[in-house]
Amino acid sequence: MEKRGFFICVEGLDGCGKTTQAKILVRKLRKIGYDAVYTAEPSRGKIGRFIKRYCLHGGKRVPSIVEALLFAADRYEHVETEIIPALKDGKVVVSDRYMYSSLAYQGASGLNLDWIRMINEHAVPPNLAIFIDVDPNTVIKRLKPKKSVMENLETQRKVREVYLKFVENGELVRVNGNKPKSEVAKEIFSVVLDCLKGC
Repeated sequence: MEKRGFFICVEGLDGCGKTTQAKILVRKLRKIGYDAVYTAEPSRGKIGRFIKRYCLHGGKRVPSIVEALLFAADRYEHVETEIIPALKDGKVVVSDRYMYSSLAYQGASGLNLDWIRMINEHAVPPNLAIFIDVDPNTVIKRLKPKKSVMENLETQRKVREVYLKFVENGELVRVNGNKPKSEVAKEIFSVVLDCLKGC
């Protein structure tokens, strides 16, 4: 019988604790015997590195269409070179950001969500998508002085609104990220285990 992997993405505002929680989740899953791997977007590939340097940490934000196309191109490479091979090996893949980041961030800047979905048609749908919900005022306080072009209160508020629409339609599972780190981790682990058992 062919091995079947399981794909989880962890989403949220900048500074919500995504990276920390995704890594904690991978460690917890490994402890109980799952072959879990951590990955992230932007990826470590050439396009991902370009995005980090010129889009996220450039002087000003590039046009949102350019942003969306670059993220979609990076996602294609990420899916083909990392996600699909790991899933074929039966691994649990935990991605720190995925397609919903494009929908939320570029959608919040005014791009049509259907168009963003269309340019991301190649993206493997996750088995589980988690949204760590943290108050935008809190994340702005948490962020380091050297912020990316997305890390301002107005952007984060608009992005959260888009994410919450996906929670409402059942695409994302909301986890309250305003609680202590250990409690957030516990809730995420519980949601993931329920989903893994269901599969």
